[in-house]
Amino acid sequence: MSLHPLMVSLADCIRSRWQDFSELTPLPLAADLEEISGSLDGEALFIRNELASARGLRKLHLETARLGAGLQILHCVFFPDPRFDLPVFGADVVASPAGVSAAIADLSPTRGRLPDGIDRALASRPCFDFGQRRELPPWGSIFSPHVCFIRPDGADEDQGFIAWVDTLLQVLGEAIAAGTPDPADTPATVERWQGQLSYCRQQKRNDKTRRVLEKAFNPAWADRYIEELLFDDPPKP
Repeated sequence: MSLHPLMVSLADCIRSRWQDFSELTPLPLAADLEEISGSLDGEALFIRNELASARGLRKLHLETARLGAGLQILHCVFFPDPRFDLPVFGADVVASPAGVSAAIADLSPTRGRLPDGIDRALASRPCFDFGQRRELPPWGSIFSPHVCFIRPDGADEDQGFIAWVDTLLQVLGEAIAAGTPDPADTPATVERWQGQLSYCRQQKRNDKTRRVLEKAFNPAWADRYIEELLFDDPPKP
């Protein structure tokens, strides 16, 4: 599957960073969800998923998808173990033969605001001065003040976006290494679990994803893909 150079480089950056996480373990993935082939409006749809867990992270998910010679998508989310005071890492890129139409990356808080150490670290490492900032969607209240949502223009901005994602993952990795888990029944853990649950449910409000999957496969399969893989509700700690 040939992807836009930004997606290739970004996926390589994400895989490289997650190799640095301790206790990295592949997560079981049903064969029919690892590599998926379908058809949408007469064009071949191919989706590939990679799944793992690590210390402090209950799930690391990287998805790449391509529709014919047109639409391409990279979707990545790292969901934290609610016992750790960590944000959700998310990155998405949408591209076509005309170029990249959208690229977004963030460390999204699960308790109303980012942990102070992460907030300070990101504030001290400003991202590239992109020319075309995009407006957040209606459900965008889940994002942090440091969210980067852009339409990158040219190779320099592509590299600027990759550098910002690398910064987010470096800051997250430092927080994981320095963090210690709270007991499962503490109010802070429960609050973080509830925040992550809200994040997942807000993401499920993105009807565009559901409509594409329903059209390429069927509604039941789309529900399973979204509920079990993309934004599964975090188990109670």
